[in-house]
Amino acid sequence: MMTPYYLVDKSRLLPNMEKIAHLREQSGAKALLALKCFATWSVFDFMSEYMDGTTSSSLFEMKLGREKFPGETHAYSVAWAPNEIDEVLANSDKVIFNTAQQLQRFEEKSRNHTRGLRVNPGVSTSGFDLADPARPFSRLGEHTPEDIEPVADLISGFMFHNNCENDSFERFDEMLGQIEARFGPLIKRMKWISLGGGIHFTGENYPLDRFAERLKRFAGENEVQVYLEPGEAAITNSTTLELTVLDTLYNGKNLAIVDSSIEAHMLDLLIYRESAKMQEAGDQEWMICGKSCLAGDIFGEFKFDHALKPGDRLSIQDAAGYTMVKKNWFNGLQMPSIAIRELDGTERLVRSFTYDDFAAALS
Repeated sequence: MMTPYYLVDKSRLLPNMEKIAHLREQSGAKALLALKCFATWSVFDFMSEYMDGTTSSSLFEMKLGREKFPGETHAYSVAWAPNEIDEVLANSDKVIFNTAQQLQRFEEKSRNHTRGLRVNPGVSTSGFDLADPARPFSRLGEHTPEDIEPVADLISGFMFHNNCENDSFERFDEMLGQIEARFGPLIKRMKWISLGGGIHFTGENYPLDRFAERLKRFAGENEVQVYLEPGEAAITNSTTLELTVLDTLYNGKNLAIVDSSIEAHMLDLLIYRESAKMQEAGDQEWMICGKSCLAGDIFGEFKFDHALKPGDRLSIQDAAGYTMVKKNWFNGLQMPSIAIRELDGTERLVRSFTYDDFAAALS
C-alpha cells in the first residue's frame, strides 16, 4: 500500500471499546462517539456494537452520524443557522442549544423535539487556553443558574462539556461536585445530563470502576440518564500514520523528510506545539520533517538504531484523534489514504484521494 496512509487497527481499537462497554454496564451511562474527534465511518459498524450513538458539532457531522452510526443522534452546534434547523430536527433524536437565546429563537419550530441546553460551569482541566471550554469570556454555553432558570421548562436535559484531556478521576469527581453544588436544583428538574468528553477513562490505570460508581450515583441521586461523549477515549492508540522517508540531510542535526506533513495531516501537533509519538530504539537521533514548505513542519525528534535513508518506512503512533477530521490540501500535498486492519490481521484500503479531489475542493 502506497504511503502516506492512516491505518486504523481494530485490534487496538477493541480494548477501548471493551472499556466503554464495561463502563456502560456498570454505571448505566450511555456513550456517544464525538464525531469532531473521529469520524472515520468505515469502522462505525464495529464501534456501534459497543456504543450508543453519536454527538455532533455541526449539521454535516449530525447527518453523518445519522446515516452511518446506528443508535441515538445528538445534534449540538455553537450556533444553529435558520437555514439548518429544519434538517437538524428531521435527523436528530436530541437537539442541544448553546444559549438560551438560540433555544428561544427556535422554540416554536423545535417544540415537539427533545431539547437540551449547554451549560458552562466555569471549571476545567485544560492546560491549553485554546481548547479550554471554561476560558475567560467563553462563548460555550450558559454560565449562570439565573440565565437558565427562565428557559428550564423548555428543555429536558443539559450538556456539561468542561473536561479536556483529563486523566485524573479525582479532578473529575471534584468538578462534578462543583457542578452539583451550583446547578443541583436545575439538574434535578431534568431527565438527562451529558457530561461531555475529554475524560481519559480508557487510559492505562484509570480507576474505571470508581468512575462507574460515581456516574451511577450521580444518575441515581438526580434521577437522570447520564451520557458521555468520548472522542479521544474511544480511539486512543488505535491508529498509525504510515510514512516513507523521501530524503535525508545534515544541518547540525540529522534530518529526514517524509511524504507527509503535520500542517496538512496532523494539524494539532502544529497548533499545540507538540511532538508526534513514535516507537524508538537505539541512540541515533533524527528529526522527522514534513514535506510542506512550512519551515516548522516537524513531526519531532526520535531515536533510531540505524541511519535513516530514502525508502525507509516509519509509523507515527496514536494518529486517529483530530487528524482525519482536520486533514487538508495545504501545498496540494497528497492526502493520506485510509486503511483498516481487521481483527484477523488483514488490511484493506477504504479511501484514497486523487488530484480530482484536490481540484474539487477548490473552484
